[in-house]
Amino acid sequence: MAATYHQYEVVVVGGGGAGLMAALTLRGRDVAVLSKLYPVRSHTGTAQGGIGAALGNMEEDHWEWHMFDTVKGSDYLADQDAVEILAREAVETVLELEHWGLPFSRTPDGKIAQRPFGGHTREYGKAPVRRSCYAADRTGHMILQTLYQQCIRHQVKFFNEFLVLDLLIESGRVAGVVALSIADGSLHVFHAKAVLFATGGCGRIYQITSNAHALTGDGMAVAWRAGVPLEDMEFFQFHPTGIYRMGILITEGARGEGGKLINGRGERFMEKYAPTLLDLAPRDIISRSIYLELRQGHGIGGKGYVHLDLTHLSREVIEEKLPDITDFVRTYLGIDPVKEPIPVQPTAHYAMGGIPTDIWGRVVVDEKNRVLPGFYSAGEVACVSVHGANRLGTNSLVDILVFGRRAGRDLVRYVAENDFPPLPPRAEENAEQWVARLRAGRSGSAGRRTTVAELRDTLQREMMDKASVFRDEKLLAEMKEVVGELQQRYQEVTIQDRGRVFNTDLVEALELAFLLDCAQTVVAGALARQESRGAHSREDFPKRDDQNWLKHSLAYRTPSGQVELKYKSVSITRFQPQERKY
Repeated sequence: MAATYHQYEVVVVGGGGAGLMAALTLRGRDVAVLSKLYPVRSHTGTAQGGIGAALGNMEEDHWEWHMFDTVKGSDYLADQDAVEILAREAVETVLELEHWGLPFSRTPDGKIAQRPFGGHTREYGKAPVRRSCYAADRTGHMILQTLYQQCIRHQVKFFNEFLVLDLLIESGRVAGVVALSIADGSLHVFHAKAVLFATGGCGRIYQITSNAHALTGDGMAVAWRAGVPLEDMEFFQFHPTGIYRMGILITEGARGEGGKLINGRGERFMEKYAPTLLDLAPRDIISRSIYLELRQGHGIGGKGYVHLDLTHLSREVIEEKLPDITDFVRTYLGIDPVKEPIPVQPTAHYAMGGIPTDIWGRVVVDEKNRVLPGFYSAGEVACVSVHGANRLGTNSLVDILVFGRRAGRDLVRYVAENDFPPLPPRAEENAEQWVARLRAGRSGSAGRRTTVAELRDTLQREMMDKASVFRDEKLLAEMKEVVGELQQRYQEVTIQDRGRVFNTDLVEALELAFLLDCAQTVVAGALARQESRGAHSREDFPKRDDQNWLKHSLAYRTPSGQVELKYKSVSITRFQPQERKY
């Protein structure tokens, strides 16, 4: 079947918050949005607790305080020029959402309500501050619906259920993408002046994760295969409160409303680890604290979880401000959080690393921040870097909107100044061969079928055991071997469904390749970084080492499919690195 060709000035890949914000900023231009899902099913919709902005509606607050908290929370690896933009533009971004009709929760006098969130403080760390603007515990859902409605209003063109397989680069410029239509199995070439990737994260490399099944690192892996490095992939955040064994997120907003973490001895154990912020310390600190409690045998009943206790809160607070998590806990656990504590454990949540960009969303490809013309990225798939080694809660929603909009603004300039680049000859060839091989399939050396589910389950289980909250050289070296073996076995993967219509068997086989690529870069970066910083905690190197490791990693793909690491400096403008106490 021959590929179908399309031509648009800009192709946005990803229909979540970052992609929709960019598309809205580009309204009036010739834009197509490609989404693997129907856009309102994008992962932005799962964000619960809020979007951070120093509005000062409930108490005094300033964007400079927000900037400081973000830099300190990042363990000083965030680029401070980008963080300043994040904190300053958060305020106007939230007000823009309000003007578009987002139904924020309100104060009695009608202002946007705000609540405390982990790591957000007043006066540069003195005490928690109410900075998170929220819509009950459905903030991301409301943002996604609002943005999609605005896109429909402005007649943005959508190609839903299209999986991008290849990034086209010709004469040193990005020229478009190749995508598989999941509906009928056909290949499509999208010729463009510029491409923006906003495809989300790669949390499905782990067994216990808050991430939806669709978050398989597609954009990261496609860019990596095209020669773009991935930045800071060793930093993967574990959210401290996932539902035990399921990983379904219990928002940090539950602790912002007064929820407490309790161990098996009935202790509020965060008093030991973060005496000032307690249960509202940054996520990396709380996740490690929970694991340390579990190692000491202080889990509930000696098991692998602690309790998140809301029972001292009123029914009205729990039902009105936390309705979704209340429903989750009742549905999945048969527990009423009004009367019983919730069993929680850390869950793989957010990739701080990704496709390196500058402050306008332009993708950069080396240590000197050289721009690849026509390629942009925003959201979790990108690394600008505003999160550094650890992201503060609420900042993901700020990130996708602030930098999605900034990328859109620069794209307006770029497409006005540039013509369409030439397409490579037979642009669809690589994708065509890949899909054909998976459809044909072949048995392993012993005639044994190698299934996608088998390899994916092994990857997720091993990553959870060897490259999650705590790491060391031995485990990471073992994980490197496991990933290499799985990549070899992937060459023998077979699928049962040989049809073309909604072939999810084929889609999962394609996604597995992306997961393996992402896991490979995470492990390589983690093995090389001989320090502990933010979410990267090496038990054999327990101290932060600013002299040798205050730098970003860049993971390149070699011609043989291995990882080559290079490094670039961190932008430090206002806040010098200091000891991180909470």
